[in-house]
Amino acid sequence: MLEAMVIDDREHAEQDGGDDLATALLLRVAEGDQSAFAELYDMLSSRVFGLILRVLVNRAQSEEVLQEVFLEIWQTASRFASDRGRGRTWILTIAHRRAVDRVRASQASADRDVRVGVRDLDIAHDSVAEQAELSIDAARVVDALAALPDAQRETLVLAYYGGYSQSEIATITGSPLGTVKTRMRDGLTRLRTHWGVNA
Repeated sequence: MLEAMVIDDREHAEQDGGDDLATALLLRVAEGDQSAFAELYDMLSSRVFGLILRVLVNRAQSEEVLQEVFLEIWQTASRFASDRGRGRTWILTIAHRRAVDRVRASQASADRDVRVGVRDLDIAHDSVAEQAELSIDAARVVDALAALPDAQRETLVLAYYGGYSQSEIATITGSPLGTVKTRMRDGLTRLRTHWGVNA
């Protein structure tokens, strides 16, 4: 019963101020607080894993990257600046970057193996083409997101990589729902312009 209450409290905290909690925990992790790190992991690991899995598709690689992400958080938490962003967004950005890096590394390795002739030729052509396409798309998205203003980037990362609804984003960022909708619309418009897509 007590365990269920703790889980309910954690879910409630995540909805009503989880980003503030993530930021506070991250600041404690920067000071070497292992219990804060464990709590941060428990709070965000499933969401981070979901983001990574969406990029990589491969579950085993996603699990590896999840561990790399939390190792990086432990090692670099002191670089987090709470005045420049929110803890959850910082963590999701690290996770996305790591996942994209893994896609690029996998593609570079595949390209290198094909050039050298070491790769097993039983791999379907479509899977290699699909992986190359994913790598190119992921790199384009990262570059385009980097060009957006911070508020628009944060909103889009939370929506598309974090899986949050507009209402949840409003709660997380402390912004009115209308502002979140505007940031999303303006951010998507800038991305379309960046890619030369007419809406």
